[in-house]
Parts: sequence; structure tokens; C-alpha cells
Amino acid sequence: MSSFFGLSPEQESLREIAHKFAADKIRPVAAGLDEASRFPAELINEAHSLGLINLTLPIELGGSGLSMFDACLVIEEIAWGCSGFATSMVANDLALTPIRIGGTEEQKRRFIEPIVTGGALASFCLTEPGAGSDAGGLQTTVEDDGNSWVINGSKQWITNAGYASQYTVFATIDRAKKHKGICCIAVPRSTPGITVGHHENKMGQRCSDTCSVTFDGVKVPKDYMIGAPGEGFKIAMQTLDASRPMTAGIAVGIARAACEHAVSYAKDRKQFGSPISSFQAIQFMLADMATAIESSRLLTMRSAWLLDQGKPASLESSMAKRMSADTAMSVATDAVQIYGGYGYTKDYPVEKLMRDAKLLQIYEGTSQIQRIVIARELLRA
Repeated sequence: MSSFFGLSPEQESLREIAHKFAADKIRPVAAGLDEASRFPAELINEAHSLGLINLTLPIELGGSGLSMFDACLVIEEIAWGCSGFATSMVANDLALTPIRIGGTEEQKRRFIEPIVTGGALASFCLTEPGAGSDAGGLQTTVEDDGNSWVINGSKQWITNAGYASQYTVFATIDRAKKHKGICCIAVPRSTPGITVGHHENKMGQRCSDTCSVTFDGVKVPKDYMIGAPGEGFKIAMQTLDASRPMTAGIAVGIARAACEHAVSYAKDRKQFGSPISSFQAIQFMLADMATAIESSRLLTMRSAWLLDQGKPASLESSMAKRMSADTAMSVATDAVQIYGGYGYTKDYPVEKLMRDAKLLQIYEGTSQIQRIVIARELLRA
């Protein structure tokens, strides 16, 4: 596992490209995008031209074809610039991975390649107004009318929904079967019966587009189902196992940015005639922040490495996501504390980081759900 101790020249170059994009393009506009809650469509297009979107999707389908380890290098840098942008950036990987996992070669060509090569966006539609952590309790239905699949129901908190040209939808063919009745279907945005709600007025990650999506008698051909009927839950869980290192990478990027700001401010801010960085209380906070970030990064990269080796990583990816999300929240909160009253104002960057970090403990499996997964894996072993 030498990659943990030294990156190759190619990996260093990749990380530098991502860092330069974050520093030159994202950070200068991040506060304004946050304030206006505006989706950065132009920057998303620019990121696509640099190969910073569709990171883990195969080269033969138009993606960047990165390993999960290398994708996490990129994602941390982008999230260091703005986690809302990073969330929208990696949403295509999340939305198209179920098709990569469960789709036929023909379905991959039909539902992945045009999105990736055309610079379009896709959305992952699992969560519902009444079914978040309990994915097996979803209420959106899919019925066989003889010629088509007919979808009815609503999805909530869907990233990039307002800009997506395709949705990967999870619906149940039989509610009584719970997990065993869930199906996965690719649904073009242009299909009649789809209504996209307003952009949610969120606390953090405000530039990332988040909407509800309603399906009212939406009909799609039979061969739009990914995998067999009832295989959707397995596909969704495999997708989330694969996406957790990316989400953890976003959290590490937030935490790193917060710690860097806190260190810089502590050196400049003076109280009682000395920089506050000379006070042991502040030094201990900074030391704990840096240690937690490094631990989170190592967990994240180990889970990514395991996935790249084709090894099971449910335990490690859940550990990485839980640790990194909680670290991001803790570090960002401590950064605000170190800034004091200034940190509580929008004139300084740490309050945004604190707001952004909270979402990492909620989406893609809450920190509590990650603990359940971790405990289940331990007890199963």
C-alpha cells in the first residue's frame, strides 16, 4: 500500500490540477454562490472539460476512468474549494454507478455514455419524503402495464434534479416485499409525467441544486429497468458502498480548509499582547483538528484502495464516511470558535464551512446509520 506514503508523479499532477481549479475558479466565487444559492452551471461545464466530473466512470463510456483512490484525491481538493460544488460534481458518479453495476452493456451505452460524453447531468433518486434512512420503506411504485413500466411517487432531496437530463429511480414493485421488491429504473427527464420541485433553501452547500421530483404515471420501456425486478435494493447498497469514500473525501476537504483557516487566523489574531496561537488552549484545539483530519483521510483512502482491489469494503467505507463527516463538523465548529465573534459572521469563511459540514452527517447515510452498518459488519464477522 505504498500509495498511502507517497503519490506517483501522475497522482501528484492530478491532485495539482484539481487544486488549481479549486483555488483559481471555485474559491473566488464560493461565497457569492452560497449567498445567492446559485447553481454554478458554467463552472460545472468547465470542470467537465478538464475531466473533473464522471471521475470513476469507464473511459470507454467517456468517463475519466480513475481509480477510487485517485478520485478521492481530486474530490478532497474540490471540496477544499467548496463542498457544495463537490457534491454536485460527484453526483453523476452516484447516479450512473447503479447502471455501471447492474446494467447490460447495451444499457451502459444507452444510459451512461450520452450523459458523460455530452457533459450532461444525472440524479440518483432513492430518498423520499417519508423514507430516508429506511430505504426499504420507500413508497414510489413501479407497475407492469404489459408494454411499459409505470412509475408513481415522489423523491426528496435529489441532488442536481433541476439540471439533470436523466434520473436513476428506485421504486417498489410490491410494497409488502420491502427490500426484496425494490427495482432500479433509468428514466429520461423528458419523459411525460415528471415534475421537478423548487430548489430547496438549504442551510449549507447552497450552490448544490437540491429538489424534489414527482413521477405521475411515468411510462418507460421494459428494457429501462436496470437488473431484474427486486434487485434494486442490492444495486443501491452496492452503489452507496462505492460512493461513501467519495463522500468522505468531501468531508476531509471541508475539514482541511477549516483547519487551514484556523491556523492562519490563530497566528495573526492577538489577545493579551500575544498571538492566540501561543496559547496552549488553542494549540490543543489545532492539534486535535489536524490529527482527526489525518485519521479521516487515511480511513477514506484505505476504503478507496480496498474497492480498487475488488475487495469488500462495507465496513471500511462506513467507518470512513462516519469518521470524516463527524470530523468535518467538529473541525469546522472549532474553527468558528477560534475565530470567535468574527467566525460567526459571513465576512469570514469558517461559518460557511460549519454550515456545509453539517450535511455530511446527514446525506448518503447519516452518521447514526453508518454506526449501524459498522456494528452489523463487526457482529457478522
